[in-house]
Amino acid sequence: MSGRTTGSPRGLLVLLGALSAFGPLSMDLYLPALPQVGDDLDAGQSPVQLTLSAVAIGLAAGQLVAGPLSDRFGRRGPLLLGVGAWALASLLCAFSPTVWVLVAIRVLQGLGGAAGIVLARAIVRDRYEGTEAARVFAVLASIGGAAPVLAPVVGGQLLRVTDWRGLFVVLAGIGLALLLAAFWRLPETLSPDRRVAGGLRTTLGNGRLLLSRGPFVAAVLSQGLAFGALFTYISGSSFVLQDGYGLSAQQFSLVFAANGIGIVLAGQVSRVLVGRTGARLLTRCGLGLQTLGAVVLVAAALADAGLPVVLPALFVVVAATGLVLPNATALAMADAARMAGTASALVGVGQFAIAGVGAPLAGLGTAGTLLPMAGVMLGFAVLGAIATAFLAGRPDPTDAPVGEPTATTHA
Repeated sequence: MSGRTTGSPRGLLVLLGALSAFGPLSMDLYLPALPQVGDDLDAGQSPVQLTLSAVAIGLAAGQLVAGPLSDRFGRRGPLLLGVGAWALASLLCAFSPTVWVLVAIRVLQGLGGAAGIVLARAIVRDRYEGTEAARVFAVLASIGGAAPVLAPVVGGQLLRVTDWRGLFVVLAGIGLALLLAAFWRLPETLSPDRRVAGGLRTTLGNGRLLLSRGPFVAAVLSQGLAFGALFTYISGSSFVLQDGYGLSAQQFSLVFAANGIGIVLAGQVSRVLVGRTGARLLTRCGLGLQTLGAVVLVAAALADAGLPVVLPALFVVVAATGLVLPNATALAMADAARMAGTASALVGVGQFAIAGVGAPLAGLGTAGTLLPMAGVMLGFAVLGAIATAFLAGRPDPTDAPVGEPTATTHA
């Protein structure tokens, strides 16, 4: 099976959603155990948070490799290799003797997991365009949103019977299951006649072409900065809510799950509204809500407010990403055509490179304090809102089908 179709089996959409959730799976199951990792490996908050930044860096760098490779060789092969590498690295994490060894292996884990994320987007672009693509991205965001909902709850419960090392064994099992599912159920969606010939020169040329398009760059920055705010919450919330506000690992996992439900709900709202409003307006609304929630969060930190103020503000910031990510991604991918893999890679780099900067910044200051995390989230949200101003200048590509520009095809 290759090329676009007017429909897609539900099983394939579920599989793509699971593959696109490698980022949350890599981080969220492990979140309730972060304080335990620090105690077990005799490491402070910032080094432990680097284990999150490390996987984010790997996810970013891996997409730069997997995306262009898939434009040349097809989607299926690179995806299977990446998923297998993610499963193996997850198992190796369980045997890390020091926090720095864990950081190094987490980079490798991210490199493997990147294939699932980047190629799920590219496969959607192979099969859909315009408003339909935006709707499918919203479905994937909702499916992927189940990972933040379920993973920390499962992680918190697993910590009753195992330690943080056991969580990585569970991740390895999930990776193996997805590898087998992809092997049996995932079709090749990029036929040989639609692949891009050439090597590094072609990849660089296609990247330059995409980055020369202002709306593409604005869409990448919008979703990347929104994800940066989300990742800052992911990396810092366990310390803030457990060490700062006294929640148990199980209570934290429930709060985290509630915020994940917000992402799912926002994704469903996006799926319903995108055909009427267009992806650009929904992107701007999402970043506006994220900025508003972050402002309240900073004010709560300065006023030393309690959880009745902090938790609703966190919910707004997190849930708003369910509006931003699918729509900004659809805007970025809309006219990628034969460069879908490269475009998807740049989208992913925008997400995880920015996210990798936010996690260490959120760990500055006294352990468990809210203000550093809230301040970084606000900075990302404001910059993302500014980036949406540059989405204008051309018709919203989700309003109607778009053409396919020619990719660079150097021999």
